[in-house]
Amino acid sequence: MAAFAQSAPCWVDVQLSDLEAGKRFYGELFGWTFRAGDGPYADALSDGKLVAALAAKQDGRMPTAWGVYFATDDITATVARIRAAGGQVITDPVRAGRSGVLAQAADPGGAVFGLWQAGERKGFQKQNEPGSFCWTEVYTRQKDKVDAFYEEVFGFRSAGPDEAGSDFRMWSPAGTEPGPDTAVGGRSVITDAFPAEMPSYFLSYFAVADCDATAEAVGRLGGRVSAPPFDIPYGRMAVLQDDQGAVFAVLQPPVS
Repeated sequence: MAAFAQSAPCWVDVQLSDLEAGKRFYGELFGWTFRAGDGPYADALSDGKLVAALAAKQDGRMPTAWGVYFATDDITATVARIRAAGGQVITDPVRAGRSGVLAQAADPGGAVFGLWQAGERKGFQKQNEPGSFCWTEVYTRQKDKVDAFYEEVFGFRSAGPDEAGSDFRMWSPAGTEPGPDTAVGGRSVITDAFPAEMPSYFLSYFAVADCDATAEAVGRLGGRVSAPPFDIPYGRMAVLQDDQGAVFAVLQPPVS
């Protein structure tokens, strides 16, 4: 596997109460196959390539949620920047065998994300293709603090607002020209239209060949459609929940 650029999203996993049910759901939805990991989790593969992991929750109080990890070549230094920038370190760096080193943190708005310093496992073996990760964005109410945080911690450079005046921001890695061609993630705002108790969170997207068919399949498999398919400048998307409540999005790229 090729190494990931510094600060690029490099992995996603989902914490589930019922691992076997999760394998059935995502196996049907995305055509994933699975192989057992060293612990209570399973690697997900698409066309034989690593795309994600499903993990059995070790504590029932943990949220049922997808998590995203950002690549770092010095996890200790990144953790120090997180603390200095006003974030919270939830899990200090811990070695995952020969695979690498991981940590978990939260930004000043409370959105949780992971860090990954690669060893033998670099991250995704497939992305931006049907059945694999293609995008992530944080939803927050504290946009100014959060924008400054990710710029300081990861060196992201932001592009936006767009011509329509959207408050959405795209993140491009340091050393690149900010914009859609270089963006690796983004920041959205939780508006007053949502309940005050809704926490900040990351929403990760998977590429699909047919957004409408995928949304229909989610309902058939016992999940829910949170936002029915709709068109955006970058394709057609929907926000979905699996049959255990974990939220994710799918994106059908526009026909080129």
